This record gives sequence, structure tokens and C-alpha cells, in this order.
Amino acid sequence: MTKTVLVTGAASGIGLAQVQLFLEKGYVVYGVDKSSSPDVFHPNFTFFQLDLKENLGSLYNQVPQVDVLCNTAGILDDYKPLLAISEDDFQSVMETNFFATVKLTRHYLEKMVANKSGIIITMCSIASFLADGGGAAYTSSKHALAGFTRQLALDYAKDGIQVFGIAPGAVKTGMTAADFEPGGLADWVADQTPLGRWTQPEEVAELTLMLASGKLSSMQGEIVKIDGGWSLK
Repeated sequence: MTKTVLVTGAASGIGLAQVQLFLEKGYVVYGVDKSSSPDVFHPNFTFFQLDLKENLGSLYNQVPQVDVLCNTAGILDDYKPLLAISEDDFQSVMETNFFATVKLTRHYLEKMVANKSGIIITMCSIASFLADGGGAAYTSSKHALAGFTRQLALDYAKDGIQVFGIAPGAVKTGMTAADFEPGGLADWVADQTPLGRWTQPEEVAELTLMLASGKLSSMQGEIVKIDGGWSLK
């Protein structure tokens, strides 16, 4: 049977790369993003323009269950320390990066447990392990996702649910475009990365596909780094 996958943050960056690779490999793909639909024209692709912080009833009605859930959507915080970020902005980062993931996972996990099968892949970050991968809000949200991923994996392993996290370092996407402006951080980041370059979204998508394949049946709760060696330092 053809497997189904839901990808959040599907309009650009890592999410879009995941969508394109899953389609290439024969999956039925549902994409969600608050931005408009990407230029993906494929009979097996359905896009929902939704803000994950809002009511997701329309999504749940049309996509009641999936085989693979990719919690990819996230936002940055401009590397702001606590006293430089407003309470509202801090809350927005937490709601988008963490609580929306919890909400979406809760819904699809229930169906997965009933079927005794499912794979959940959440986009963590090197900021899930380290400080300075973002500001106070972003780092807090990604640390929270790491804990959520591990606890979810422990709680539902015996129900046949595989749970993974992916922890990218610097990935060249629209979300990091400002780093490539004159005076940005792009050259410095590349220089400080042991591989000497930024990670491409397609590389993260390839890792996602491997984790979603079901072939790594003894692997559970791992948060796999793909950061060009940044975290080795």
C-alpha cells in the first residue's frame, strides 16, 4: 500500500525538500504551511494553507490519519537574549515550534496507536543540545522538543510507534536568508563549521526519508545531528 506523510512547514526550505523527495519516492504527501502553496504540481500532493497555532479541524477532517508525521515547521528569534525579546514574541516562538508540534502529534498519535504503526519525525536542532544556536526563545523551544521526542519514544515504543528527531546545524533556507546578506553571518558560519559549508535542505530530506523508511526498526528516540560537524567542537 502507498504510504502517506504529512509535512509541516511544507512551503519552503527543509519542509519543501522533504515534500519533493517523498513524492519522488512514491508517497502520498500532505503539506501544511501558513504561507501560500509551493510550486509543486503532483497528483499525490495536497496542500493546506493553515497556521499551526490556529484550529486545525479542517486538516483533521480531510487527513484523519497518516503513516508518517514530519513536524518540520519552525521560526527563529533573531538570536535575541531574554531581555531583548518581548513576552509576546517569546510566546509566539514557543507556540509555533513546540506547542503546535505537541497538538499535531497528539492527534495523529492516537490513530497510530490504534493501528499499532506509525513514524513521527520532529525537527529539533543543534540548539536542542547547545546554547548559541539561537536566542532565548528558540533555544528553549528546541530543548523542549528534544525532551518531548525522547519521552514520546519511550512511552509509545511498545505500541509500534517509532519516534525520531533531526538536529540540523546551519541550513541554507529562506529562513536563514538574512545571514547571506552583506554583513551577515554566512561566511563566518561556514568558516566555523568543520565541513566548511552550510547544510543543504535536500540533505536533511534524505535523512528524513531514511528515518521514515521503517528499515531502522531497532532505532528509537534518537535525535540525529546533521550539522557539518559543528557540535563536535
